[in-house]
Amino acid sequence: MNASDDIIENITYDELHVGQTARLCRTLTKEDIAAFAAVSGDVNPAHVDPEYAGHTLFHGVIAHGMWGAALISRLLGTVLPGPGTIYLGQTLQFLKPVRIGDELRITATVTSMEPAKKHVLLDCEIKNQTGAVVLNGVATVIAPSEKVRRPRVHLPSISLSQVHANYASLMEAAAPLTPVRCGVVHPCDEASLRGALDAATHKLIVPVLIAPAARLRALAEGAGLSLEGVELVDVPHSHAAAARAAAMAAAGEVEMLMKGSLHTDEMISAVLAAPGLRTARRLSHVFRIEVPLYDKVLLISDGALNIQPTLDDKVDIVQNAIELAHALGTTQPKVAILSAVETVTPKIPSTLDAAALCKMAERGQISGALLDGPLAFDNAISPMAARAKGIVSEVAGHADILIAPDLEAGNLLAKQLEYLAGAAVCGVVLGAAVPIALTSRADDAAARTASAALALILAHRYRQQQP
Repeated sequence: MNASDDIIENITYDELHVGQTARLCRTLTKEDIAAFAAVSGDVNPAHVDPEYAGHTLFHGVIAHGMWGAALISRLLGTVLPGPGTIYLGQTLQFLKPVRIGDELRITATVTSMEPAKKHVLLDCEIKNQTGAVVLNGVATVIAPSEKVRRPRVHLPSISLSQVHANYASLMEAAAPLTPVRCGVVHPCDEASLRGALDAATHKLIVPVLIAPAARLRALAEGAGLSLEGVELVDVPHSHAAAARAAAMAAAGEVEMLMKGSLHTDEMISAVLAAPGLRTARRLSHVFRIEVPLYDKVLLISDGALNIQPTLDDKVDIVQNAIELAHALGTTQPKVAILSAVETVTPKIPSTLDAAALCKMAERGQISGALLDGPLAFDNAISPMAARAKGIVSEVAGHADILIAPDLEAGNLLAKQLEYLAGAAVCGVVLGAAVPIALTSRADDAAARTASAALALILAHRYRQQQP
């Protein structure tokens, strides 16, 4: 029995009978957990801290037990008996954890009635999509004696996401590391210069600014920035800055590079031209993305360097992304190889590449991660979408890394998450002998500082294990 979408109507005591049942369905989302935590003040990390929750008995974030109790209250207060019901008591047994994406069926059944006081007992039960009972108990209520039929009040949606996510977890991970010498290549606009100086203030880098010195000093003076104590390497233009930076990195004079206001192809061409910076691995770019509405950090590759990568290129792209995930503390990342569909079809070449990459991972040609693909974007990150399409996979719905079919798809995906979903985005290039903090010329100083933090974490890893 369900009330209509527009009218809410009760069932009076005289209309009730033993055995009468009502039910509703609800799927748990991350936003449900955040909203309940915000309203109740219960910020137990088992519910709101994925890193902590991953090391608990439940191996992941679970819903507050009383969120389930609230669903029972909703059923009793809006359907059976409905408006006018007075709650007197409720017993509860919490039998299984409820996780994000679980599809719940909430049921209440009348088991006994007391005419003198119009008391009604109802068995209450919540089952998940597998049929397992996650919560049960008995409710005691006073059923309404008068009929109520009113327009249903439609409340606005609750949104708890920030306008933008932040880089707090990344900065916290980089904080214990000692800063390294960083060649900042042609930081000749305010955002790139401020980003480099902010990174130095945060003790992420010891900046070596490689640019036309007079232009740099004029820029700093106009922006109110101090270059006191900062090493400057004077070069005539951006091409020379890129070449000098690559030479310094190859000679071991700097441990990382940071892109300024020059074009990406200038920077990367100089790196590729320096034999001392080449490794066995192809260069690829990885976006690190914090999306307010996703419960973990996402890595997306490649959205900046490899335009139409071949299967061989994608092997390096995947392995580079896995290496970054390891450096960030994810020991066995889940890698989703993206396409437009989740089935292999010769008409879509990226699905063939995805299938081949997964088989290569099974054969040990790609290591250190769980791979699955092809996966469409929805079933890569949404357990509900994966379940709806019948996909059984450890990766589907829980991806840490998204491998795009080509540069256009990767770049569009990252930029959409940034500008439409409020994601905090930074990026780094792997595959060279030193990490390269690579940002868009449109990025603000905060994104550039975060990219420096990302590169710093890799630079320390490279001290232990050369790429």
